[in-house]
Amino acid sequence: MDRFDSFQLFTRIVELGSFTRAAGALGIPRATATHAMKELEARLGTRLLERTTRQVRPTLDGQAFYERCVHLLADLDDAESSLRMVAANPRGTLRLDLHGTHATRIVLPRIDEFRGRYPDIDLVISSGDRLVDLVREGIDCVVRAGTPKDSSLVARRLAVMPEVICASPGYLQRCGVPRHPDELPSHQAVGFFASNHDRTYPFELVVDGQVREFALGGWISVNDAESYVTCALRGCGLIQLPRYHVEDELRDGRLVEVLGEWSSTGLPVSAMYPAHRQLSPRVRVFIDWIAKLYEERFPSQPLGSQDG
Repeated sequence: MDRFDSFQLFTRIVELGSFTRAAGALGIPRATATHAMKELEARLGTRLLERTTRQVRPTLDGQAFYERCVHLLADLDDAESSLRMVAANPRGTLRLDLHGTHATRIVLPRIDEFRGRYPDIDLVISSGDRLVDLVREGIDCVVRAGTPKDSSLVARRLAVMPEVICASPGYLQRCGVPRHPDELPSHQAVGFFASNHDRTYPFELVVDGQVREFALGGWISVNDAESYVTCALRGCGLIQLPRYHVEDELRDGRLVEVLGEWSSTGLPVSAMYPAHRQLSPRVRVFIDWIAKLYEERFPSQPLGSQDG
């Protein structure tokens, strides 16, 4: 029995005047209660209880210790209650870093809902696709697309975003419409590379049940999502990206989907925070909220069968 449990047992014995009743109230065997009190008295080096055949009463030292225990246990209850209140109503500043399109198209259009639910949390949001040093820059949480590679971060998968391959009508009129994934290498693409290295990402499609990568040529590469779409609109080549990003352009015909009979594996998106840092209540409630946001926007769907 730990120290606080023994203090609680002691106060119940004094209040009920009985080992048996105190043990019953706490749901422990009477023998356990007797042993715990002997250990407590031995540790304190004084007798706390006077035992008779009819009643158990505190000694003078026991009465003084009882009064201290009552105050101590009350303070502990207050501390736990205050922490529960903080957990239920978190407060403070939450520093986030979100990819630009996730901020402007998914999170910020509903951020007033988060504020309405947690009015004591103030938000500081930076945007970009660069890798940030969360500890050095004091950032509590980031949201990133792609497969997390930083083992120092805890990642919670939020969604897998369906992707689309598309191009402008002008490009397709000039270079033709690919009818099968095997035709992709003969086409031009707008290259996309991560800002921290020069690797250009290939296109990915599921063909005959297997994920295949396709390397396309091209004369322009960018590392920003908005620039990526702008280049496609100007006829610079094919692009592959999450469908949500170009829903308006596909709807009004400024971009045209190709190879829609074959699906991609989808692009995962995750919320990440430092592994060595205790997950604070404000980070936890934000991740829980944003997880529901992404679940609504990108509901899980089984991978469809593909014709090869």
